[in-house]
Amino acid sequence: MTDHPVISRRRLLALAPRVGASSLLPLRAFAQTDAGDIVLRAIPSSGERLPAVGLGTAAVFDVNGDSAKRATLGQVVQTLIAGGGRIIDTASAYGSAESVLGELLAAGVRAKVFLATKLVAPDAAELKRSLERLRADYVDLLQLHNVRDSDQSLAQFRDWKAQGICRYVGITSTFHRDFAAVEAVLRREKPDFVQLDYSLDNREVEERLLPLAAQTQVAVLTALPFGRGRLFRAVRGKELPEWANEFAARTWAQFFLKFLLGDARVTAVIPGTADPAHMADNLGAVRGRLPDAALRQRMVRFVQNL
Repeated sequence: MTDHPVISRRRLLALAPRVGASSLLPLRAFAQTDAGDIVLRAIPSSGERLPAVGLGTAAVFDVNGDSAKRATLGQVVQTLIAGGGRIIDTASAYGSAESVLGELLAAGVRAKVFLATKLVAPDAAELKRSLERLRADYVDLLQLHNVRDSDQSLAQFRDWKAQGICRYVGITSTFHRDFAAVEAVLRREKPDFVQLDYSLDNREVEERLLPLAAQTQVAVLTALPFGRGRLFRAVRGKELPEWANEFAARTWAQFFLKFLLGDARVTAVIPGTADPAHMADNLGAVRGRLPDAALRQRMVRFVQNL
């Protein structure tokens, strides 16, 4: 048994209201600021290495002018960076999320972040609006949001890449009915990234899309890694199994994220949160051992039997 206590998501949530701008140090300590031993994964198209846990902004960053919520989100971003994370993913369709994020990044941390956003179409006006909201001249990753058309071209995105407006291009989908279109675009267009809906209780991409992403050398981001909250509801009131210590999972969040990172085809997981304590918790997934194939199968059986 490890000498570290299991820290529950509920316990972290209880602590979160006490976290103010002057009390980030405990969160940073939990996130372990020495980034030398975190899991890094390479982008196949370039070899650039990224920390394997990032931050999603859907819904949670759509706070408009709420100054208190914006301040807390600033702590989330600072906790990500302090813990060695870099990836922040947003979208033009996420309400005020781009604007909120742009304001936070303008406070001197843009260079420390791998910034990704999404457009619903290869539309110059939409791109201009996103860059203005993000207060950015360029983004690291520009993605076509929720691909539905198997004939979709990424030519415009590649033109923007050539102009230096983005460093990488990608596609996304969280709708399984559109996976055939995603497959077709991956094969033909070979983007730098694909972002998919993948969690311990939602593993369709394992057989259908992850092999194709590996074959076409496309980096994989996983959205909704907690299954839209289903996984936390399934384990509510339950203790982590003792064998979770074999891959250094101290919380349920780390258990669920380490399952995904145990698949080398996954470049990074990007759980969304508006809570600095949860951000610190998530970053624990890039520390210590990851589960091997046998342990991952045991994790699947465990969740199936809940």
